Amino acid sequence: MASHRKPRTRVRSTAPAVGLTTAALASVTLLSTQSAVAAPDPRPSVEDVRKKVDDLYRQAGTATQRYNRAKEASAAQRAKVEGLLEDVAERADRLNDARRTLGAFAAAQYRNGSVAPTATFFLADDPQSYFDQSQLMERMTSRQQKAVTDFRVQQERTAKKRSEAVRSLETLTTAQASLRTSKQDVRTKLSEARTLLSKLTAEEKARLAEIERKKEAEARRKAEELAKQQAAARDAKKSGGTGTGTDAGTGTGTGTDGGTSTGTKAEQVLAFARAQIGKPYVWGATGPASYDCSGLTQAAWKAAGVDIPRTTWDQVEIGTRVATADLRPGDLVFFYDDISHVGIYKGDGMMIHAPKPGANVREESIYYMPIYGSVRPA
Repeated sequence: MASHRKPRTRVRSTAPAVGLTTAALASVTLLSTQSAVAAPDPRPSVEDVRKKVDDLYRQAGTATQRYNRAKEASAAQRAKVEGLLEDVAERADRLNDARRTLGAFAAAQYRNGSVAPTATFFLADDPQSYFDQSQLMERMTSRQQKAVTDFRVQQERTAKKRSEAVRSLETLTTAQASLRTSKQDVRTKLSEARTLLSKLTAEEKARLAEIERKKEAEARRKAEELAKQQAAARDAKKSGGTGTGTDAGTGTGTGTDGGTSTGTKAEQVLAFARAQIGKPYVWGATGPASYDCSGLTQAAWKAAGVDIPRTTWDQVEIGTRVATADLRPGDLVFFYDDISHVGIYKGDGMMIHAPKPGANVREESIYYMPIYGSVRPA
């Protein structure tokens, strides 16, 4: 009987496996979807790159001004040290002459068989100290006394100058260290900016160029508005009206009748600046083949016979402060809160400046960057 029993079908052995497989697949699909949603895009947006690059260029500009200041301080300190060392050398010669005079007196006494302590006094490194102990000065002639006095004076002056030279050398070392640090800081910032730009695709570079065009167009629009305001002020001045709140002589031309900051001087500044258009920006450069921003402004005003400081931080402190609405050609316009950039106002809301590494001296709206303030150097 047992041999005729129908075999039992094992249905349960496969059903759980099918259910488990379906659940597992659903879980994998869900996790994959969540991972795809949660995974951040590793590439920064074009706008983020633009902001980062602009910030790096601004930081490089600040570091460039620190470099310019350190370079100027280093050069001045080096000149001072060289002068002190020359002075020390001259004083050392005079000291040796005084020592030889004392030696001649000592040799003469030795040949004449004079008192031995007096010879010892003459040959001492510090005759005055020896005199304080032995009271020999009263035995000496006036000529001998003068030789001792001259020796003592030269010895004191030489020691003082040597100490001053040592201190100046220490200051020079500090200035040179600051110079090296600033130079490296500039290079680091510029390298970071170049690296960010090099990683952009062709499409991203096109997008970046479009953003730049829109920024330039907006800056030009604001410059045109300023030009209209200044033109209205000039017209009001000519007709005897009160204008639009700007002072007299806010013209944008290059004439001498209120059109420039100091007439022919401003004309010379602008003529020089225009002649530099197309030359490359190079940080730390003062011309004639290349310039950084403050190097260009310094050279332009020097061409007009006016010496102004080297850095933007010092240039902003000279002359007379001027409101943006009252700008005249030749005035200096400074940018950013850290005053790391400067340009030469040429009229109609435009300036001539050395923008940044990779760019050439050019004309541009003063509204391309945030304005800090303006000055009229002379």
